[in-house]
Amino acid sequence: MASNGSQPVFRICFVCTGNICRSPMAEIIMREFVKQRGLSEAIQLESAGTGEWHVGEKADPRTRSALTRAGYSGEQHRAKQFDPEDFRRFDLLLTFDRGQQRILRTWAETETNRALIQPLLSFDPARAHNLEVPDPYYGTDELFDEVRDTIEQACTQLLNQIEPAVRAARDSAPSR
Repeated sequence: MASNGSQPVFRICFVCTGNICRSPMAEIIMREFVKQRGLSEAIQLESAGTGEWHVGEKADPRTRSALTRAGYSGEQHRAKQFDPEDFRRFDLLLTFDRGQQRILRTWAETETNRALIQPLLSFDPARAHNLEVPDPYYGTDELFDEVRDTIEQACTQLLNQIEPAVRAARDSAPSR
């Protein structure tokens, strides 16, 4: 965790395959949760995909609809690809399935970088028995809603776990 008063104290990147379904959902949902808890300046959130085929595109229309149905807005999102240089920029890289974990671990040059890669669902004790968030891309609106709900629960659990350390680091940072 960084502890500079003008910089975020914790940096998270959500990484899925194309950065148009699961990872933008997680980024948008977590951003709202972080804002509600007054931690927007302390936690930096981004998302990316392992593939480059959707770079620059908006989130999938079904992703945006699923978010809208739950009171979020995904209209500002633009897909980007994860860059191996990003290992230096983040404290935690959260994945949604084994495919993303495998790709990121291949790109990671050190054990320290590999240690940053964690399944999002590993933070949710109720779902830790299955660390795979289904890819809704070829699914129905119901699957998009189910994935959104799964991500909401996991993000709540993640924030509950990191919030005390983030607050402590933020509050102990020197004032500028």
